[in-house]
Amino acid sequence: MSDIPADLKYARSHEWLRQLPDGTVEVGISDHAQESLGDLVFVEVPEVGRTLAAGEAFAVVESVKAASDVYSPVAGTVLAVNSKLATAPELINKAPYGDGWLMKLKPAAGAPPALLSAAEYARVADEG
Repeated sequence: MSDIPADLKYARSHEWLRQLPDGTVEVGISDHAQESLGDLVFVEVPEVGRTLAAGEAFAVVESVKAASDVYSPVAGTVLAVNSKLATAPELINKAPYGDGWLMKLKPAAGAPPALLSAAEYARVADEG
């Protein structure tokens, strides 16, 4: 069973979202997603300042098996990206909820999309 921290919210497309104290959010891919992909060899992150819609592809993660788009769980503006991933994409494999984060986002105003709790996401991850 994959690690699914209870303090995060999740998208059905296997991204996680962490609410930060300053009102911004941190986004990455779940442990389940990185396990499914295998050893990551390349990560492309968005440019700082880019405005994203909820559900929009914002990054690409490439493994020895496949390349996959990563989708923004919420709308907002990219404030920071994890530049360490350019030379160390394996950080996502080693610590998907820690050093393997992908971007920090200032969420757009308005109602946030319905994201999944850890328990709800566990059921989605189990379905494959």
